[in-house]
Amino acid sequence: MSLAHGRGLRAIPGPSVVPDRVLRAMHRAAPNIYAGELIDLTDRVIADLRRVACTTGDVALYIGNGHAGWEAATANILAPGDCALVIATGRFGLGWAEMARRLGVDVEIMDFGFRAPLDPDRIAERLRADASHQIKAVLTVQTDTASAVRNDIRALRVAMNAAGHPGLLAVDCIACLACDEFRMDDWGVDVMVAASQKGLMTPPGLAFVWANARAQALGADARSSYWDWGPRFRPNAYYQLFCGTAPTHHLYGLREALDMILTDEGLENTWARHATFARAVWAAVGAWGAGGALALNMTDAEDRSHAVTTIRTGAGEATRLRAWCEAAAGLTLGIGLAGTGEDEANLFRIGHMGHLDPPMLLGTIATIEAGLTACGIPHGPGGAEAAASVIAAAAPAKR
Repeated sequence: MSLAHGRGLRAIPGPSVVPDRVLRAMHRAAPNIYAGELIDLTDRVIADLRRVACTTGDVALYIGNGHAGWEAATANILAPGDCALVIATGRFGLGWAEMARRLGVDVEIMDFGFRAPLDPDRIAERLRADASHQIKAVLTVQTDTASAVRNDIRALRVAMNAAGHPGLLAVDCIACLACDEFRMDDWGVDVMVAASQKGLMTPPGLAFVWANARAQALGADARSSYWDWGPRFRPNAYYQLFCGTAPTHHLYGLREALDMILTDEGLENTWARHATFARAVWAAVGAWGAGGALALNMTDAEDRSHAVTTIRTGAGEATRLRAWCEAAAGLTLGIGLAGTGEDEANLFRIGHMGHLDPPMLLGTIATIEAGLTACGIPHGPGGAEAAASVIAAAAPAKR
């Protein structure tokens, strides 16, 4: 028997839940794309995208997904034959490296594996060895959606500076912008990439690339009228912001989402909420793991993302659990995206990003606990209770 006859819940690491407010904002007739409210709205969206990234730099909007953001950033900072050092801590650094390689970039990968963050000291050592400064840019992710690692981007820039290396620092924040703390200017990031469908709570379809003045001065000729960020940063006409027709309805939705993050909640409060929800998930997994094979992929809390959690299980248990949760309870969990030597059947992910509150998160955790029992997967008791305790401690009642 299936109990899944209400509204299903997608607890996956993107596309995240789209708020009803965002959907309503998008549900309208097509606007005038030559004058009027859309032009003013876009100006405000661009200003607030800077605020979300904590930067005074420029931001370019592209019709596309996160991979489009990778290609746009790469095309504007690296020419064919340029060297890039790509830092991998899961799957997505490797994906960015492959895209750069296909654009003709000479790619060197430093792979820290599936269960560890980047090591700033090792990176500094490699950059010191680059005495002739052949490496033009260092590319990495803040959160790898597969491993759920959270890399210390500020420490990476400190290491680059300590090595005396002039390379650009480009960071993929696709999985975690507006979830994990990120301060582009304060942390010395030159280029940042994100997309609309995760922490920004808008349907897939928009990619963003932020760039400071240094990146624009040291960058490359994009060799493509579409990827070229120059006209998007400083257009002579509105259509140049998008190299053609604007993504009108996405802009209306994104405007509403940015209001929810920056005005209604506040960016630092949004970060704090995500940190609380992450701790609740970790507490639940800790309780389950006391009586079975379930464990967090990232051992140290400081290395874990606040947007997504990757969980390890016994052989085949993740596949069975995900199937039960979806078919019997209407809960969709993230599939395992394995690293080298990993089995995807033994991994699942919980996305806890964007439009999320305690009933949604605790419902997710309680449903997983029911699934563990229904599937006969060994686990310790009290996962939902442990998560609830974290929520209660973060928002105690006034007495």
